[in-house]
Amino acid sequence: MNVDSRYMHRCIELAGRAAGYVAPNPMVGAVLVHAGRVIGEGWHERYGEAHAEVNCINNAKKQGNEELISKSTMYVSLEPCAHYGKTPPCADLIVTSKIPSVVIGCRDPFAEVNGKGIEKLRAAGVEVHVGLLENESIDLNKRVFTFHKEKRPYIILKWAETANGKIGHANGERLYITNEISNRLVHRWRSEEAAILVGTNTALQDDPLLTNRHWHGPTPLRLVIDHQLRLPQDLKLMNGEVKTIIFNSKKQEEQRNLVYHKVKDRNLEELVQAMYELKIQSVMVEGGSKLTQSFIDAGYWDEARVLRNRSMVIDAGIEAPVLDKGELESRMEIGEDEVSFFRRRK
Repeated sequence: MNVDSRYMHRCIELAGRAAGYVAPNPMVGAVLVHAGRVIGEGWHERYGEAHAEVNCINNAKKQGNEELISKSTMYVSLEPCAHYGKTPPCADLIVTSKIPSVVIGCRDPFAEVNGKGIEKLRAAGVEVHVGLLENESIDLNKRVFTFHKEKRPYIILKWAETANGKIGHANGERLYITNEISNRLVHRWRSEEAAILVGTNTALQDDPLLTNRHWHGPTPLRLVIDHQLRLPQDLKLMNGEVKTIIFNSKKQEEQRNLVYHKVKDRNLEELVQAMYELKIQSVMVEGGSKLTQSFIDAGYWDEARVLRNRSMVIDAGIEAPVLDKGELESRMEIGEDEVSFFRRRK
């Protein structure tokens, strides 16, 4: 690995620390380098707060390196913004800081940026290089890229199954498949996504809380499909603890933290479109086999994370979803649990 790649890897590592905290903004990391030495680094830490470039420059100043900033190269995982949003344009800050060279991981697909930051830097005489670790930089913000390019949320399917491919008892009784450490991992995943989705049957039979209790980080928006409004008000999903959107075909109204959003009955395409219109950038589907299979069959998924207990076998039960067009990316073991990560073949 060359020196430039190491600096960009550091940008990506820093950016990843903000997973779950900056949506709908992208995760971004930045590193300032002078004569082969890192003099400052930073990342976009929380939505609405300073961007990575600002934190990086401030970090360099804090370390007593202010006089070196105008002689340094900035590495940044995503194209600096060129517009006024919650914060001023980072491209302007780079220019006024007289940074002579910028290395960028990838362009920002957001319409108000998308090349404008690069153009602004070059117009000011800054030497700009684009595309270092481009695939890794794009993957870092796969949620943002999918949302803006495909006009839908990034969709992750997650389920747990026994060694013989069952996700629950045939009578609907809840089956606890994974171990405590795997459960903690699932809660970490929840903290990284904008929303979590279940169907009517899962809400009724399991009465899940769908919050992040076993990992530090935010709790996602809770989404539930209840077309005929059959769910009783005493379910944990109705407790108002976390904002919850109930997709249904009956009414459109809001009651404190409960939002009833009307969609056509059984129309998965409209459901996905509704999530996009609600600016939900990513969703983890934790529903039952039927709901998950409907996403698979419609091609509305990007990743699947399957937890399999290699020692648990039940005689009769609900069959796990069948993953179509999935490529195994990696696999790891957590005790008796095997966790497999799949990507959908485009």
